[in-house]
Amino acid sequence: MVARASSFAAPDFPRMTKLAADVYFYEHPDPTKQGVTANNLIVVTTEGVVVADGQGTVDNVKDLVTAVATITPQPIKYVVVGSEHGDHIGGDTAFPETAAFLVHPNSKAALERRIGRSAEIVSGKRVLKLGGTEIDVLFLGRAHTGGDLEVYLPREKILFMSEVFSNRIFPSMANGYPSEWVETLKRAERLEPTWFVPAHGFVDDAPVLREEERNYRMALEKIIAEGTRLHDAGTAIDAATTGARLEPYDGWTRAANNAYSALQRVYMELDGKLPPKP
Repeated sequence: MVARASSFAAPDFPRMTKLAADVYFYEHPDPTKQGVTANNLIVVTTEGVVVADGQGTVDNVKDLVTAVATITPQPIKYVVVGSEHGDHIGGDTAFPETAAFLVHPNSKAALERRIGRSAEIVSGKRVLKLGGTEIDVLFLGRAHTGGDLEVYLPREKILFMSEVFSNRIFPSMANGYPSEWVETLKRAERLEPTWFVPAHGFVDDAPVLREEERNYRMALEKIIAEGTRLHDAGTAIDAATTGARLEPYDGWTRAANNAYSALQRVYMELDGKLPPKP
């Protein structure tokens, strides 16, 4: 079993872990998130490399591109934008200009403002077949944002979740869709992957990450249940964080940062203030 997150120190990063033949998990601390890692999936084929997600800074993306070059001479052909947020696209201008960006329509404008060029859209599913490797780019539903994309390798049964799943980090729901997020995770579970790969938090072995994905869904369900209880009791949102019973998830990383906005988003959903499903 790979060691738990608590056993790693800053000098261990950035680092790359091999998940299967020609498939790697890359972790780099995000300077904007107090040391929380931003993660990538790297898929190497004889016809180019697919990278899932970017990094938050130009320097971090340069480190990522350098790491890819240490394992293959193949160029980066596609970058899949799992999340439009700055900690995932902030450094995307450092990717090679020959790389094509794949993005959900709901995130296209934000990405193109950042990178200064056009991107290709994936609204449901796009199958890439490179050098005999099938790589499925999926939209399983709104979750952390309105345009989350996942990357699934059906042969290897590896699913990169982007910000739909973070390992032992309290859900960041400020732009999320609480109930839809839970359903998106359930759709991911029905794929029955061997690996659930998170966008934040440390790599662990496959059975542990499967367990942690369920824990993450349960954290969302607990937040929704507590937000609903407090909302229905007439508790003002400014008092909701104090009144919410969020254990054991209140001990997760960034719980103090994310609890209020998570409960606020539940209130907004209950009050019909979120954008409707397209």
